Amino acid sequence: MNKIACLVLFFVCCSFSIKAQKAGVIKIACIGASITEGAGLAHPAAEAYPQLLQLKLSNRYRVHNYGISGTTLLRKGDASYWNTNAYKLALQSQPDIVFIDLGGNDSKLINRGHLDEFEQDCHDLIRSFRQLPSHPRVILLLPLPCFLQDTAQIYDATIVSVIIPHIRNVAYADDAEVLDMHSLFVDKESLMPDKIHPNLEGAHIIASRLFELLALKTDRHFDIFSNMHQQFVMSSFYGYKCADFTFSGRNSKIVQPKYAAKNHPWIWRARFWGHEPQTDIALLEHGFYVVYCDVAEMFGNEEAVSIWNAFYAEVHDAGLGDKAVLEGMSRGAVYALNWAAVNTGKVACVYIDNPVLDLKMWPGGLGKYPASPDELDTLKADYHLKDDNDLKNFKGSPIDKTVQIAKGKYPILILCADADEAVNPQENTLVFEQKIKKLHGKIAVVHKPGFKHHPHSLPNPTLIVEFILHSLRQMPAYKNVFVPADKMTIEKRVEDLMDKAPAVRWPDIPAVKH
Repeated sequence: MNKIACLVLFFVCCSFSIKAQKAGVIKIACIGASITEGAGLAHPAAEAYPQLLQLKLSNRYRVHNYGISGTTLLRKGDASYWNTNAYKLALQSQPDIVFIDLGGNDSKLINRGHLDEFEQDCHDLIRSFRQLPSHPRVILLLPLPCFLQDTAQIYDATIVSVIIPHIRNVAYADDAEVLDMHSLFVDKESLMPDKIHPNLEGAHIIASRLFELLALKTDRHFDIFSNMHQQFVMSSFYGYKCADFTFSGRNSKIVQPKYAAKNHPWIWRARFWGHEPQTDIALLEHGFYVVYCDVAEMFGNEEAVSIWNAFYAEVHDAGLGDKAVLEGMSRGAVYALNWAAVNTGKVACVYIDNPVLDLKMWPGGLGKYPASPDELDTLKADYHLKDDNDLKNFKGSPIDKTVQIAKGKYPILILCADADEAVNPQENTLVFEQKIKKLHGKIAVVHKPGFKHHPHSLPNPTLIVEFILHSLRQMPAYKNVFVPADKMTIEKRVEDLMDKAPAVRWPDIPAVKH
């Protein structure tokens, strides 16, 4: 940026700041490097994501692009953002909201020797804006993935293993908001022609995600921790406050979003806390609480359901919404659906992943795959099964409760690995799907051809998140809480997913077009 351009931008910012204060306009400053500036786009001044964000927002907002290509968050970086005129102008603009998209260039070999100073520099950068008279809201963007193979340049392995954990540490310490742009693009190499910078469609995706954050209807005064009766220990869950406590003798957790969405939605992780957490993290960004009450290994028996009934009452009385989003991976599906079968009015939707749905097949070994001896012994003890005949006549699995589940009329999404070597899809997901459909229940199965039992979830959880948000938008309590940037496209995409025949297959699901 040359001196004349900087002077022009300075006078424009000063003039705008005076007018904005009079008009009550909300000023947004986008701080960043080349992606923010719009490198690689045909018309950066019109197509960079800050400009696209402006087009999505009302006239009440004014978005300014302070991106400078090649810059680092590190003060000692080879081209530090701290030394730019754009940084000074951003401060002088007295913004109300600041998006900080820095960190990618810090992963270059030339800058890695200073990464032990990254967190302090990030703290200081946040503080430099927060101490302004405008006291802006500060949001940190995790760097987009880099698909280059040159380890001396921007290097994704360093972004993932060093930069992102540093940013999350700062987000926790400073209670700053954070948006995971890395997961949002981890499967979108085709939208990054030079392996670093998104094309116009990618810029629209960034702008849409920022818009959705700004449009989210929140309850900024709600704090569930102040309503809890249990003593708890606080820790960080990927930059979010997590309360660890004991409930009915079981390990339990509640993770709080930076700002709760209106009417306090929540997702209930049934099992395997912290495993493939990308959906949980994405929902935290949308104002959801994430909760957990460990009932392993009760396999969804009456005692497990009873404990969960009490836990539901506890968190609901503390202020969480009337209906929970249930999340179950593998055997976690048994815990989630067995509870849902007797609590139909307390379920918003269900997301299950490579699910165990018939305990006779796993761990029972009465199907194609052999028994899992240790888990089978536990199952027999949980349900007081005396012999193999009792096991053959066992009716305590979700696949035996499809009538009760379908009556709930809550939508169900299943991710199904077609080559699952642990839980046979033909004996679990596919039978369950057909039973639910015959009962006119709402169910969608997304197949992952060639995938085994692990990994669960999707690297980019957008599909799962869209399903959950769409499900909640159908409820009066959340109808206007989650505002998508491209409502017609996203709503149609989820509706098509629920109605699709034959089965949907990942990754062949069409991307959302903007």
